[in-house]
Amino acid sequence: MTDTALAETVDIAALMDEMGRRARTAATALADASTNAKNAALDAMAAAIDAARTDILAANEKDIALARERGRPEAFIDRLTLNDARIDAIIDSLGVIRDLPDPVGSVIDEWQRPNGLRIARVRVPLGVIGIIYEARPNVTADAGALCMKSGNAVILRGGSDSIESSAVLVRCLRQGLQEAGLPEDVIQMVPVADRAAVGEMLKGLSGNIDIIVPRGGKSLVARVQEEARVPVFAHLEGLCHTYIDADADVEKAVNITLNAKMRRPGICGATETALVDAAGAERLLKPVVEALLEAGCEVRGDAQVQAVDERVKPATEEDWRTEYLAPVISMKVVNGVEEAIAHIRRYGSQHTDAIITENDETAEKFLKEVDSAIVMRNASTQFADGGEFGFGAEIGIATGRIHARGPVGLEQLTTFKYQVRGNGQTRPA
Repeated sequence: MTDTALAETVDIAALMDEMGRRARTAATALADASTNAKNAALDAMAAAIDAARTDILAANEKDIALARERGRPEAFIDRLTLNDARIDAIIDSLGVIRDLPDPVGSVIDEWQRPNGLRIARVRVPLGVIGIIYEARPNVTADAGALCMKSGNAVILRGGSDSIESSAVLVRCLRQGLQEAGLPEDVIQMVPVADRAAVGEMLKGLSGNIDIIVPRGGKSLVARVQEEARVPVFAHLEGLCHTYIDADADVEKAVNITLNAKMRRPGICGATETALVDAAGAERLLKPVVEALLEAGCEVRGDAQVQAVDERVKPATEEDWRTEYLAPVISMKVVNGVEEAIAHIRRYGSQHTDAIITENDETAEKFLKEVDSAIVMRNASTQFADGGEFGFGAEIGIATGRIHARGPVGLEQLTTFKYQVRGNGQTRPA
């Protein structure tokens, strides 16, 4: 039965409510699972994905064909595409997650009160997580694995563009759970692309969803933040900056900026605006601009940047506010680190911002005063990734200030409770 036919014959509210109940039951069982059982499931998941390569690639071809029919941009197609190397990366990620310490049950802190009460703050799973995402099928595997290892059940709602690829990946993940003796409903995927399913998830599925994680474009995240009746981990967009200070090394400035923009222009950690210190512009601006242009990047700049090369297009006010997710960058000359920080405060999205400099004092000022989830020195903004942080993978980068900020990995998918042990103590009147 096609997705459209299924949507026409199924009561979406009832379908989603049932998924929520099953997820809660599975989460309760998983909370008591041993680390060995969870790791065995991850091994089995990896083996199932490896064995299903042909099915995964065939499903992905269908997704790509449909995306092209819909006129999706190339950056979108790139995020959607799977190949053997990317399947290898998914399998490797599962192995890294397996090898990470299990956060569930770990003691964050403990102390004893004068009355003899012993108090411990202990990590516990969040419960049931709803993840709403768009075109990247690798998110299906990363999110399922991270939620399971951290003791959570997950309901995945991928975009219609990746529904075929994600369905095969979820089948493999559930097979791994079954082989390890864990409930298959720890990982569920919404089987329809009907947007009504998203609405039901945002309502909380009768109290069975504890948190929502949106991962996708600005319109998706904005809708989730506006309509959700449960807590949300989210960022609206990745409007990332690289500031090239007057004391930057030229080679580092060229290599880092080029990588930050062009390695994968369509990811949220890609630099969208480069700022160059006026005091070093004569030495730094031309080599950076030319490297970007030669790499096939469209450069939109202010008057000083345009003067470097006739191929530079004029930047507008809107460019400073734009997350291109494409080989396009805006560039501006600023008067030192203070003006760079002010620009980032005005236009940035508090995702990831970087400084390139050999000056320790300037670097520390930037690291302290730029209020973003991730702030870097002499490194590409494309390192804004849970895998690169040693988290194995991530289910998104949170830019808020409540509970989690930055890459959301195993530890961020837990909360805590207090365990209090006494020996007959009563509280005096």
